[in-house]
Amino acid sequence: MSYQSPQRAARKKVSAKSPARTAKSEASVLGALKVVLVAPRNPLNIGAAARAMSNFGVFDLRLVNPYEVAFKEARSAVKAHKVLEGAQEFATVAEAVADCELVVGTTSLGPPRTLEHPLRRLESGGKAIARKLGSGNVGLLFGSEKFGLSNEDMSHCHWLMRIPTREEHGSMNLGQAVAVCLYEVIRNPAAAKSAPEAKRGASAEQRERIAARLEEVLARSGYVHARTEGSTRMKIRRLIYRMELNAHDGEVWLGMLRQILWKLDAGQKQDRD
Repeated sequence: MSYQSPQRAARKKVSAKSPARTAKSEASVLGALKVVLVAPRNPLNIGAAARAMSNFGVFDLRLVNPYEVAFKEARSAVKAHKVLEGAQEFATVAEAVADCELVVGTTSLGPPRTLEHPLRRLESGGKAIARKLGSGNVGLLFGSEKFGLSNEDMSHCHWLMRIPTREEHGSMNLGQAVAVCLYEVIRNPAAAKSAPEAKRGASAEQRERIAARLEEVLARSGYVHARTEGSTRMKIRRLIYRMELNAHDGEVWLGMLRQILWKLDAGQKQDRD
């Protein structure tokens, strides 16, 4: 048996991947994502975009030539004060993305319109942005509510990304678009495959009690007849065993059936009185 010194054991324990360290590393990666709103006009939209950023842990908001009144009013957005207080204003898109190695524009327009940039759907674009965040800053551009990004704005982009909305109603609210794009960037498909917390299954004895109570309720209601009593009992038992019951749900079933029986007894007593 090999000897492990306390110091080595401590180092091994510290190096273990903890949720706190994982959250910290994710936060540092998302720090490389810069959300750029070009010429925003509506304070509600600016606030909604800032709140979506806060929801997903992205805090670097940059505004290019915003309508000043709207920007001042937006600073009161619910739970987005940190994002809005740290927001930076720029006169041009070039200045806003100067420190970015990748610049991605968003657009509601796709084929048949001819675009001068490669156009990706949100799913693939989000993955590409996530990969780049580990090595450099990424600027994610959103155009004004009324006109979107201009050709001049798009000229600063490496490629464009499109949310696959229906053709008849392609544009989205600015805050919604920011939320959807950020979700796709941070989304981890493997997380959705994680198994739910395991619960202790109902025991055979518990299932037998449920079957007995259910049979009694059905008999009292007139559902079970003497000539079919045997087959009905087996049907009830098979039904109970096919149910994916955990122990807690089994007790809930028993409680409901006991209550039904109690009410039936109470009703019969009233009839006798």
